[in-house]
Amino acid sequence: MSLQPALAADLPTLTLSAGSTTVVYDRDALEAMPQTEINTTSPWTEGVVHYEGVALSHLLEVSAADGAMAIVTALNDYSVDIPTSDFAEFGPILAIKRDGEYMPVSDKGPFFIVYPFDENPELRQQPYHGRAVWQVKAIAIP
Repeated sequence: MSLQPALAADLPTLTLSAGSTTVVYDRDALEAMPQTEINTTSPWTEGVVHYEGVALSHLLEVSAADGAMAIVTALNDYSVDIPTSDFAEFGPILAIKRDGEYMPVSDKGPFFIVYPFDENPELRQQPYHGRAVWQVKAIAIP
């Protein structure tokens, strides 16, 4: 069996916009950034799940995106406003993998904002559950 490398056009992408600048990161570019791991339970999974991805604080830093609010949009156009102060205070990530595997669109992929829910009781409720957006396609910093 021959494995073909994924074509760039086949890789999921994230569009990050800040002011007049827009950057599109494919999954390879996101994986090339320092990875952070979170092991946590959530209302949407059974047991502790292992997530790997980019710290949202790092993603904003490398994108030179500076602002008090991030508007996160999913593939179905669901969107949520997340204060960027969450990124430094709680350390959520843009998860790329769950339990070592890429997440399909049919199961919260390709990207999922995950908070370390088990590390802080405050995170185990709203508004933080609502900020855990899956099927993320875009982040805008107005």
